[in-house]
Amino acid sequence: MLNQLLLSLVDGLLIGFVYGVAAMGLTLIWGVMRVINLAHGPIIALAMFGVYLLFSNLGLNPYLALVLVAIAGLLFGFVIYGVAVHRVINAPHLSSLLATFAVNMMLIGTGTAIFTNNVFNVAFDMGQWTLGPLTLPVSRVIAAGAAILVAAALYLFLYRTQPGKAIRAVANNRDAAELMGIPSSRVLALSFGLGTMLAAVAGGLIATFFPFTILSGGAYELKSFVIGVLGGLGNPLGALAGGLVLGALEGIIPVFMHATWVPVIEFGLFVLILLVRPSGLFGARQ
Repeated sequence: MLNQLLLSLVDGLLIGFVYGVAAMGLTLIWGVMRVINLAHGPIIALAMFGVYLLFSNLGLNPYLALVLVAIAGLLFGFVIYGVAVHRVINAPHLSSLLATFAVNMMLIGTGTAIFTNNVFNVAFDMGQWTLGPLTLPVSRVIAAGAAILVAAALYLFLYRTQPGKAIRAVANNRDAAELMGIPSSRVLALSFGLGTMLAAVAGGLIATFFPFTILSGGAYELKSFVIGVLGGLGNPLGALAGGLVLGALEGIIPVFMHATWVPVIEFGLFVLILLVRPSGLFGARQ
């Protein structure tokens, strides 16, 4: 029982790192431009198919394919921002919500027409890694390590580079940043592109160990909202900690009760955090 609990906990934490990266993309966009990106889920799903197609059709290693998918995600984020978000960035929240929801529906409709609702998977088995009493799939260990590297890279970018500092300045006070000569429109486009890229990275990593359909992104989008609240909306790095919390819950809960209770407890925690600490467990970084 103890070994099972330990294995489930570690397995959940490994997945939690990837969940954290998905939530980082959602909360980065909210923190900088106060836009709820409802196209987050379809982007995750399309990234899964991107890795699948590059692996199955071109024979690329999934992790090499992930680099190409991440770049495509960044560029696609620029396109979405320029076409759908830029025009409503200063409008009421409902306008931006509807704009990203429209993108969401177009992506799902197009993806369903191309890929149908069939289940796909990336058949790339890397075996298992045994560490004492633990036997872990290597793909999940690599995914967790990649998620940590992505989080570290995001931290260094935001706090050690000029574009990153510009993003933080615009997030804190857009008007003051513009007075200091920071081109806010470019910064907002970069922020949306980075958020989309993070979603694509998470989707590509998830595809290496879970089967998926074109609708799979919706579940991970909901998890991203829960994680965002846990870590503090607007705090991308807090999202990583929130992902670990959610991953640990997903690992432990099935040990003691039926797996169908997992979403009940997750969203119950979501409501509880909103009631007790709306700023999140780690607060939003200013």
